Amino acid sequence: MPGLIRGVARTAVVAGTASAVAGRVNHRQQEKWAAQSQPQYAEPQYAPPPPQYAEPAPVYAAPPAPAPAAAPESDRMDQLRQLGELHAQGILTDEEFAAEKAKILSS
Repeated sequence: MPGLIRGVARTAVVAGTASAVAGRVNHRQQEKWAAQSQPQYAEPQYAPPPPQYAEPAPVYAAPPAPAPAAAPESDRMDQLRQLGELHAQGILTDEEFAAEKAKILSS
């Protein structure tokens, strides 16, 4: 089971790194495109006259509440299901299965 956890952790690190690199590349590309799309010699633009009266500040709705996190019970069920599959495939012995099951149920 420690090998399985190590593999999952390694996958998470690789995916996180790939996501960060992709974000940086995307950001740099957007900056490059924005610089290219601006004309070299911009014509002067005239500012509109100031308003005759003060405009009220816009009213924004409150952001929606964050979605509740997945229940720990469903995580346990998923872990137990995966553990049972490993045991059924013969990857885990009866003793290993019992030890890991006890860890999951005690957490």
